[in-house]
Amino acid sequence: MAPLIERTSALQRLRTLGKGLTTPLSPDDYLALINPLWTQRELRGRVEKVVAETENAATLVIRPGWGWSFDHAPGQYIGIGVEIDGRFHWRSYSLSSVPLVEGRTVSITVKAMPEGFLSEHLVNGLEPGTIVRLATPQGDFVVPDPPPEKMLMLVGGSGITPIMSILRTLDRRGSLPDAVLSYSARHREDMMFHDELHELAQRAEHLTFVPRFTDDEGMLEIERLDDVCHDWMERETWACGPAPMLDALTDHYRRLGREDHLHVERFNLAVTDGGEGGTVTFGVGGPTVEVDGATTLLDAGEKAGVNMLFGCRMGICHTCDVPLASGRVRDLRSGDEHGEPGEYVQTCISVAAGDCTLSL
Repeated sequence: MAPLIERTSALQRLRTLGKGLTTPLSPDDYLALINPLWTQRELRGRVEKVVAETENAATLVIRPGWGWSFDHAPGQYIGIGVEIDGRFHWRSYSLSSVPLVEGRTVSITVKAMPEGFLSEHLVNGLEPGTIVRLATPQGDFVVPDPPPEKMLMLVGGSGITPIMSILRTLDRRGSLPDAVLSYSARHREDMMFHDELHELAQRAEHLTFVPRFTDDEGMLEIERLDDVCHDWMERETWACGPAPMLDALTDHYRRLGREDHLHVERFNLAVTDGGEGGTVTFGVGGPTVEVDGATTLLDAGEKAGVNMLFGCRMGICHTCDVPLASGRVRDLRSGDEHGEPGEYVQTCISVAAGDCTLSL
């Protein structure tokens, strides 16, 4: 990985001066001892505080170190790597904070899921002061500037997190348009940011907030969008939430010829049947593990302790691409099997279709 851009000429001179005195260690090693955020080798951040949002969700306020740019687009996500029992675990989470705010921090809001090992740790086990690794903001679930005149936001559960960044940013800029937010959660105590959204809707002349508590009201039926927003066909729509909800929305908009007006952010990858599994080798002569046909090459590498690059973990950004030295893999999205020596494969959505070796 290329080093991060030097932030100041003074820092560059300091490293040059200290290089001869610190060999075989680099000046970067000593600077990191003084402050763990002072490193050019990787992006790091320090958890400043953990703020409970609901019983099983929390906002992590993170102060990034050198090399971080705060001009992310609202609606994007970042990668976060946390060391647990000597191994780094990586996941991507949407930013819920506003770009370029005072304090030089960013925020992600995480909901602990029953099957989510890392999400549970982030919500209930992460202490302020913890140093984490970061990956730069990515994603195209963003709103143009200026925004469209009329917007509809359809949200379920933790899908509110990128929408919060969008709403907070538009409100801060004074550019919040005619917008309707339909937000579904199981019950009032399970709805993140309820009070903030209620206050914003009272203060912002053009924002309509429509909360829905599914334990009492049931799931929103896509065919009854008129009940939520009578002119939804005239609006650009942003949707984020559980996969069944997004699948139904996508089908509905496609049937009506409105798919170009629907912007979707998925937290989970919709997959086909896996491959046959096999033995995966990470680099010629590197670690070798046995995997089943449902475990992605990225997950397998991380579990084997290999430092695997990644971004979206959904087959969009291609950050995780690595060359295939030998063997074949299967794409979980399409079910297609492929493999030519030297071919780049997306490790986040590929599984082993027999024995294979990656060039790392």
